[in-house]
Amino acid sequence: MAGKKRVRNIAASRSCRNAARPARGPMSPAEPSATGPRHVVAGDNDDGQRIDNFLLRVLRGVPRMRVYRLLRKGEVRVNGGRIKPSYRLQAGDSVRLPPVRSERHADGRLPPAQLERLRSSVLYEDEHALAIDKPAGLAVHAGSGLGGGVIDGLRSLRPDIEGLELVHRLDRDTSGCLLLAKGRKHLRALQDELRAGGFGKIYQALLVGDWTGPEADVDLPLKRDVESAGERMVRVNDAGKAARSHFRRLDGNGRITHVEVELDTGRTH
Repeated sequence: MAGKKRVRNIAASRSCRNAARPARGPMSPAEPSATGPRHVVAGDNDDGQRIDNFLLRVLRGVPRMRVYRLLRKGEVRVNGGRIKPSYRLQAGDSVRLPPVRSERHADGRLPPAQLERLRSSVLYEDEHALAIDKPAGLAVHAGSGLGGGVIDGLRSLRPDIEGLELVHRLDRDTSGCLLLAKGRKHLRALQDELRAGGFGKIYQALLVGDWTGPEADVDLPLKRDVESAGERMVRVNDAGKAARSHFRRLDGNGRITHVEVELDTGRTH
């Protein structure tokens, strides 16, 4: 089922934990270097961020697989010690970065046509967050063979926004509402609200056939399978995970039915 997703609640909580230490500025992304190790100090805006996500931002142009390899081999150190990808930074941490080279253009920018699509995709913006209508076919993160991603493009389009981060992700081939936070403080607040169920996920989809509705609840387990050609499919399977959805008929012409689908569980459909 392909469709558009929209977020029902885009209000960011203003609450954040108080910091007794002096304020530090955010760690700015820097180009990968091949001259030797360097050390950077995590700022207040980096506090609480996972080290893998921090590295993906700071080492622009370095593929994700390479970043995780650096972590596994202990080439990245925090305060002199080895860390796991799940380690969360604290303001004041000293991060040792090994010499690495970018494997794509250092700025990680998208082609001009895709940048223009992103520029015109903004649905909502305030001092806390930015919401866009992500186009299908565009990955949220840059990756091997993918060139730049949504986050790379938006950071290049909006250098005025400090610490722009993804609140959640959408698959490359999925279009719909994508929410980004302006800084770590608002990122934590929005992700906390997301985990607490403060956001609704609503799709619109086309069904083959004439479904009279008008409404129906579907509660069936879904399981991912891989076809012989390598394509991943999701099917109803008793061994799968619970998936609950509410369908509501919007329109139809006898051959195709236009429906709205509200997801109670975040499974790939």
